[in-house]
Amino acid sequence: MQMEKNLTFLIEFLGCKVNSYEVECIANELENNGYKLFDEKEIEEPTIIIINTCAVTHTSVIKDKKMIRHYKNKYPHSILIVMGCYASFDADYISTVLGADIVIGTQNRNRLIELINDYKNTKKPLIIKNDNNWKYEEIELDHFLFNTRAYVKIQDGCNNFCSYCLIPYVRGRSRSRKKEDISKEIARLIAHGYKEIVLTGIDMSSYGFDLYDDFNFSDLLEYILINNKDLYRLRISSIEESNIDDKFLYLLKKYGNIANHLHIPLQSGSKKIVERMNRKYNLNEFKEKIKKIREIRPDIAISTDIIVGFPGETEEDFLETFENAKEIQFSKIHVFPFSPRKGTLAEKMPEQIDGNIKKERVNRLIELSTILEKEYEKQFIGKKMEFLFETGENNIYKGHSSNFLEINIESKENINGKILEYIYKN
Repeated sequence: MQMEKNLTFLIEFLGCKVNSYEVECIANELENNGYKLFDEKEIEEPTIIIINTCAVTHTSVIKDKKMIRHYKNKYPHSILIVMGCYASFDADYISTVLGADIVIGTQNRNRLIELINDYKNTKKPLIIKNDNNWKYEEIELDHFLFNTRAYVKIQDGCNNFCSYCLIPYVRGRSRSRKKEDISKEIARLIAHGYKEIVLTGIDMSSYGFDLYDDFNFSDLLEYILINNKDLYRLRISSIEESNIDDKFLYLLKKYGNIANHLHIPLQSGSKKIVERMNRKYNLNEFKEKIKKIREIRPDIAISTDIIVGFPGETEEDFLETFENAKEIQFSKIHVFPFSPRKGTLAEKMPEQIDGNIKKERVNRLIELSTILEKEYEKQFIGKKMEFLFETGENNIYKGHSSNFLEINIESKENINGKILEYIYKN
């Protein structure tokens, strides 16, 4: 079969680091099949457009729809492919109303080339819905088109069924990736010059339970570090309190190349709301884990997620969250107003919170986050630190330290991907 000429692709994603990783895998697959990244200076329209969608909040879905419409209108002759979490539960609407040519959920991404060729032959819209045959979908990757830091996905899906979350329904149950495949991918990326690897997944706390008899997330960390001795920095995108076992603490002490930043989602600091959310942790144990981490690394950055305005959250519940966040002294708080998702338990709960109250509480927590961020950053001002730099605009490069402090440097030399020492100034 003769390969078509001038095949190009445009690819976008919304949402999490897993979505970012998945579009990079798809970009690698497309390049291996004769496609190149679309450049509007060279050609008017891309051959295909791929959008990897998010559905974590109602706002995410609005953004999905806006992006799909934008590209459908801008490039009407391109093949429009929509995939991801939003596509998992609204495939028919995306196809018939928004006009996508191919709709895939959170499975079958490794069939993409086959599906594109089928569409080219028939010109009939394709809808490939998720089924119950959930397996980890392996798609090889050896370089990134869009990121200086290399994301590596270690698992997919979630078993937790938090009462506010759609993810177990649109991504299925937790499936772990084989440790050998993870380590080999990391080795390939290091060989291609990547200095920082970011481990990511939907629920990394469940890693290994479906695949091994006695091998969990901490065991995987050790396996990666032993088998990739040239790795400059290993970053964990997000870690649940349940992951922080004795072995994890031991590794944090032994390996200095584990990034000096952990993102540990709290979601609520109210005992009552934690239970209503179906979050499986104890607040006192959460605080104790943070204390143990800081005994090993006193200057570590610890950020978190908090949902505000969950059904039934009183002012007293919010203040309990506020005071616990203040006591823990997170380096940053990512604050989200509760967003009811159709099909979840929380959507049908009584005592839904008024939007204005949510907004007011969000603002108060953001103000606290700003104070905590400044307090954390203050201890590093004037200190020389190593920064890994990413491409910027107009000769400005953005760098991040191990504890995720940011610095912006003007340079006529291309310093993208380089590690350089600078004195930190906020």
